[in-house]
Amino acid sequence: MRLWIGLYLPRLPLEVFCPSWSEDSCSVVLEQEGVLAVSPRAHAAGVRVGMRRGGALLMAPDAQLHERAPQREQEAAHAVAMALLRYTPLVAQAEEATLLIDIGASLRLFGGIRKLCALVRESMRALGFTAVLSCAPTARGAWLLARSGGGRCLGIERMTRRLAPLPSSLPPPARPFLNWFEGMGCLTLADLRRLPRPGLQRRCGRALLDMLDEAHGEAPEMYEWLEAPPTFSARLELFDRIEHADALLHGAQRLLQQMVGWLCARQFAVERVKLLLEHERGKVARPPTAIDIVLAEPVWRDDHLLRLLKERLAKTELAAPVIGLCLEAAQVRPMLPPTDSLFPEPGGSKEDRERLFELLVARLGPDNVLKASPQADYRPELANAWVPVHDKLRPADVSARLPPQSLPRPAWLLPKPIALLMRDHRPFYMSPLRMVSNAERIEAGWWSEGQTRDYFIAEGGDHAHYWVFRERLGSKDGDAAPRWYLHGLFG
Repeated sequence: MRLWIGLYLPRLPLEVFCPSWSEDSCSVVLEQEGVLAVSPRAHAAGVRVGMRRGGALLMAPDAQLHERAPQREQEAAHAVAMALLRYTPLVAQAEEATLLIDIGASLRLFGGIRKLCALVRESMRALGFTAVLSCAPTARGAWLLARSGGGRCLGIERMTRRLAPLPSSLPPPARPFLNWFEGMGCLTLADLRRLPRPGLQRRCGRALLDMLDEAHGEAPEMYEWLEAPPTFSARLELFDRIEHADALLHGAQRLLQQMVGWLCARQFAVERVKLLLEHERGKVARPPTAIDIVLAEPVWRDDHLLRLLKERLAKTELAAPVIGLCLEAAQVRPMLPPTDSLFPEPGGSKEDRERLFELLVARLGPDNVLKASPQADYRPELANAWVPVHDKLRPADVSARLPPQSLPRPAWLLPKPIALLMRDHRPFYMSPLRMVSNAERIEAGWWSEGQTRDYFIAEGGDHAHYWVFRERLGSKDGDAAPRWYLHGLFG
């Protein structure tokens, strides 16, 4: 099934200068001294599209005037197209700030046309752009519906009925001939299709007929698809000087949307992300502040990355105001296929645990989230070290460090052994302790402070198990009684 979504960006010239999170600003976009677009506040003040510069300043003296920037509009449309690559690799830029995406092969993956359209709208809101969305079985049909206010048609017959009453001025090839069409009473697309084709081609050229045929599914459509670059680096110029790091999250979210689209198009997962906070230029120029995020497991979704950036930005203190953001995918790897295990892992998958660790590291710092690292030492106090949770430990190295064990070891080791009392020649800890295992002799550390101990598993009167040891006495100790110590607790 061939199905297209058309996205028309009617407020692109305005939103390039005043993003949606700052609509309270009074902004006006000019083109050749005429008003092209106005913000809601400027519209409330009486500024209208088509006014001259002087009239706009008369109605809103505090208005911020911007000259239209076609290059920046093209860059913004390209950024939106890059973000839409997460839904399909077939994305094309069409005329007049319109994007066309072929989503026929993506319907089942995203749960149908309704859910897919809702996801596209959510992506547009996250990017900060206003879009008119349409859906049709042809790309030109979706373009015409989007330019006329939107709508959804899943079949050719219904689309033909929806296109028939649209104005004849809608197709760009027809606009130079509007006076001729109006003189004949040809006011809709249905009227255009009823005109004799040979005469219409001689008068208006082949482009108008081709566009009408493509829109109604009577001619093949050819488009140049957007190609994702081999590496990702996106920049966003902020609308104002930002002095608080947490206010940068919305801009970072826009860049993350583009990166996720790029990752999906290239079938990559990102392992390391770098966000550069650009400061003032000129005489007071400063190098960008870098926020480097290293992921334990590669990801290609934006929700987890957004949480990590939120935590890092909340802890970042800006040395100077920020005027721009730059996001780079510093390290990527091919996207791994989903697990083929029949039953899910209890308590969540490995990826879920790694994401939790990454969130804790972003919030608490790498020195406060640690994991155990076995050491090659027989002494229990020195048989383990704590390292950052993201340090890579190979299983072969870990197994080589583990000493051979003849008896179980406890899960809880006391920071310092506790000397035990002796009652009736038995060690006492809340109750007399009874040895329930053979001795495990540990003799190590002769190069520093040597240890000579016999370890036992002991059972108390409440049937709890303890790890105790008895210091071995040398000949110089004579007839001294052996000393017992509590060193660990079993679960």
